[in-house]
Amino acid sequence: MEQAKIDRINELARKARGPEGLTPAEEAERAALRREYVDAVLGNLQSQLDRTYIVDEQGNEHKLRKKDEV
Repeated sequence: MEQAKIDRINELARKARGPEGLTPAEEAERAALRREYVDAVLGNLQSQLDRTYIVDEQGNEHKLRKKDEV
């Protein structure tokens, strides 16, 4: 996610805490930016977990699996 979008999220958060609050359009923009940010974080985490291996006592590497795949 670009730094400009993160800065905009922070700007909207400061304005929301202030006395003037947010307009409905700004609330929608903030929700969309937050969703994009969360999706980016989750995507990065999933990518990192896809490259993670567990090494057992015998030194064998096993790829991490989802809990429902076990």
